Amino acid sequence: MRDNAIVFDEYARYYDLLYQDKDYQAEADYVAGLIRRFHPEACSILELGSGTGIHASLLAKQGFSVYGVERSPEMLARSLRLLEKTNYPERGRLSFTQGDIRSIRLGEQGEQFDAAISLFHVISYQTTNEDVMAAFQTAREHLNPGGVFIFDVWYGPAVLTDRPAVRIKRMANDEIEVTRLAEPEIHPNENRVDVHYHVFVRDKSTNAVKELRETHGMRYFFKPEIQNMAVQTGFETLSSEEWLTGAPAGMETWGVVFVQRRLGDLGCEPGNVRGTFK
Repeated sequence: MRDNAIVFDEYARYYDLLYQDKDYQAEADYVAGLIRRFHPEACSILELGSGTGIHASLLAKQGFSVYGVERSPEMLARSLRLLEKTNYPERGRLSFTQGDIRSIRLGEQGEQFDAAISLFHVISYQTTNEDVMAAFQTAREHLNPGGVFIFDVWYGPAVLTDRPAVRIKRMANDEIEVTRLAEPEIHPNENRVDVHYHVFVRDKSTNAVKELRETHGMRYFFKPEIQNMAVQTGFETLSSEEWLTGAPAGMETWGVVFVQRRLGDLGCEPGNVRGTFK
């Protein structure tokens, strides 16, 4: 299986078109509501896996300062082009940089944030325990004491109840038509689904068709393992609920959002079973 960040460079060229039906405004409003619910004083956000920058720009319009980290050069380039088109004062509240969410450290610039977010299943793209915990540690390292980490994942009970199926999606703009075939392959002993994408891109002016194939590994999670990894990386899990609706997670809930609070340096805080965190 190829590195997810590598395959996204090619796939990213058609990313915004494929997801032009995605309600980014509703998602940004929902995330802003979670931040204000669990950390009312928060004003700065670190976005891990900021994609093409749409969530960040919408959150900036709500008054947050947002620093986006994106590994894919193509995705980052698109977010920087979006930044150029953004009006003040929102533009002054937005920053983007290239980096791996498992290892990036902004400490040299003294960057600390009130909240960290990782949206659209970015954490599910971390398919090993080591990768997940590294991403969690990155979030914790960049949060102020009491800061919150908000992320959504594929939820295990739903994935195993309502198995992933072959899906076809078609989207078009004035220049191209994109048809995407998604064929899932479940690896139950690894809590992972490999989604094999076969994408056809037709140029409307010439009818020329380009093909590309990519495999995206997606991990699904269960609440106890998220809670365990949270404790091990210095977080306390505050909440879990269905993405966007706020309903309790259940057997049919594919997307679940978790809210974690960064624990401080004192070993007596709730949920802190390791003693002192650095």
